[in-house]
Amino acid sequence: MGFLAFLGDNGAEALHLTLEHAGMVMVSILAAVAAGVPLGIVAFRRRTTAWWILGFANLLQTIPSLALFGFLIPIPYVGGIGTRTAIVALILYALLPIIRGTHAGLSAIDPAVREAALAMGMDSRQRLWQVELPLALAVILSGIRVATVISVGVATIAAAIGAGGLGVYISRGVSMVDDRLILAGAVPAAAMAIGADIGIGALARRFDRRRRGSP
Repeated sequence: MGFLAFLGDNGAEALHLTLEHAGMVMVSILAAVAAGVPLGIVAFRRRTTAWWILGFANLLQTIPSLALFGFLIPIPYVGGIGTRTAIVALILYALLPIIRGTHAGLSAIDPAVREAALAMGMDSRQRLWQVELPLALAVILSGIRVATVISVGVATIAAAIGAGGLGVYISRGVSMVDDRLILAGAVPAAAMAIGADIGIGALARRFDRRRRGSP
């Protein structure tokens, strides 16, 4: 367990890199939610655009992460070397599960529920905010859960473009053929991904129980 001794001896740096990593993931996920949920709603409500929205998000997922970083670097105001490019790439990678989760959650709602809301005099906006999104929330959170776990992993590669994070230790370890350094970056990143998975999963199950009327 030499990597634990390394983390103990370099606690300040390890904490800085961990916070840097978590910050990249949090900012990118929040931005992806802000973009992905509305896109998922549009894909559900306008079936003619669903193919284009989901197809574009699927296409982004097929691009290898290092290649995506490389494509973004020369783009003005978006790319460059550093954290900004990494966050943009993480946002793009997180879109697919969030869009799909939103689309699937809305699609799973019983049409009778929508008809009842319409019979109560609710307009389209009221149905969305008061009926549809609350019922779809557990599935949407499941999509956010997947996106967060993916982002934690992809963020380790961002060190290759100078974005920092726990990937710094992994990159150093690979270049020096030092297992301690690789584990010093990989283990905290894995723990972060597992923690996010458990936390968001618990939140999704709670909303699902509430939707089903269970305590």
